[in-house]
Amino acid sequence: MALKNEVRIIGGKWKRRKLRFPDTPTLRPTLDRVRVTVFNWLIARLDDAICLDLYAGSGALGFEAASRGAREVTLVEHDPIVVRALEENRERLGAMNVEIVRSDAQRWLVSNTRRFDVVFLDPPFSSGELEGSLASLRERGLAAEGVVYAELPAGAPARFDGFEVVKESRAGDTRYLLLVANGV
Repeated sequence: MALKNEVRIIGGKWKRRKLRFPDTPTLRPTLDRVRVTVFNWLIARLDDAICLDLYAGSGALGFEAASRGAREVTLVEHDPIVVRALEENRERLGAMNVEIVRSDAQRWLVSNTRRFDVVFLDPPFSSGELEGSLASLRERGLAAEGVVYAELPAGAPARFDGFEVVKESRAGDTRYLLLVANGV
């Protein structure tokens, strides 16, 4: 059984390897069973993809994408202690295709000039940053055929202006979706 501050990679070249992260109350790693579903949804899109894990936290989504064939993965995280754990995990895995950026997600989005094929968007539930992040990604971060995976509280109202929900499910108190932009 995994410790509270560990999560395992569930597929790809680093399958069963563990990611360690600080025991921080704001970190809420995506559950294994949810990641199984999400990466089943994304499997055809990951090979050679350019990915962004915008609110990286434990890095589970970004490292999983790298393990499953993504060409490049950018992890954005603002907490310096969490960033150090991400760097240690990258070193332990030898994940040279993973870039780690210490920055506030919204500030980073404003300065971003790259386009991403797959974006993992799992901001802290209490932050209220989901809709703003989606708007910024639609303007300047998402590739023409790109997809966004998003997590939010199951009962929370949310607007996905400019996006279409193509897949959706729920696990406990979490609702998770796959979105594509309309007319990017």
